[in-house]
Amino acid sequence: MPRQRTGDTRARIQQAALELFAERGMQQTSLRDIADRLGVTKPALYYHFASREDLLNSLVEPMIADFEAYAAAQQAAAPVAARELLGSYFDLAYKHRALIQLAIRDLSVLHELKLADRFIEWRGTLATLLIGTSPSLSDVVRCMVALGGLSDCAVMIDHQPVAELREAAVEAAYDSLGRP
Repeated sequence: MPRQRTGDTRARIQQAALELFAERGMQQTSLRDIADRLGVTKPALYYHFASREDLLNSLVEPMIADFEAYAAAQQAAAPVAARELLGSYFDLAYKHRALIQLAIRDLSVLHELKLADRFIEWRGTLATLLIGTSPSLSDVVRCMVALGGLSDCAVMIDHQPVAELREAAVEAAYDSLGRP
């Protein structure tokens, strides 16, 4: 039998951890649980991750990098058409939906990784691009409904063809902005 590459094992550990974190919550999932799921020893896990928190960080870091890069790219490309921004934001949220679902279901993840502050900052950047720096209260509310509803659709709606979901969510978000 060919020997598994370290990257493959690391990815298997991350996938098993994500599944268990989603099923049980992060605080209720131990490295022993993850090792048992994979049929490996706990020391084998420690070879790849020093702790459960280290493992969680390895799951979240790519998402954080993607959102940071996305916000920076949108700012650099400004002005961006609202539908295009909403569509690309849907795509990003959909790509990271498993982690976002985990953070929503297990608020300790949001707190431990300070993700709530980051999501607020990223949404604020997108809101400024969509409605400017001196919007009315109505525009702020419409924008929050648009961005929040769009990301909720990307993250929470299952069993729908993604292209259809994207189209419906982007259209509804755009309509929420109240633009002609």
